[in-house]
Amino acid sequence: MIDSNNKRILVVDDEPDITLMLRKVLEDNGFSVDSFNEPSSAIQNFRPGVYDLLILDIKMPTINGFELYLKLREKDQNFKVCFLTALSELRDYEAYRKEVFPKWGERYFVAKPIENDELIRRVNGIVWSY
Repeated sequence: MIDSNNKRILVVDDEPDITLMLRKVLEDNGFSVDSFNEPSSAIQNFRPGVYDLLILDIKMPTINGFELYLKLREKDQNFKVCFLTALSELRDYEAYRKEVFPKWGERYFVAKPIENDELIRRVNGIVWSY
């Protein structure tokens, strides 16, 4: 297990099985995790200054992960983000991604499904980056 030094992560995905799996893997690796299946619940319960990383699904029924990110960024500027989605869906959002996040490389995007070890490697790469 990697020492996460109590890093806090917020996970938002409309699929309960995905949030449950992510939460378990992250908590088993020492992270504190809050998770929501409804973006509106994540917005209502979001507390500035709490989270080191947000893991947001891109394709959700009410608002997409990019829009959710922008709403949460209005409340707090001090967190990092990783977008989670099926690779085919990422292609659907490529124009939006380039407009909103033109300088972001691939490390901020994780394709589902992802192996647990790869998830932890990617999360640590983002959480500990400067």
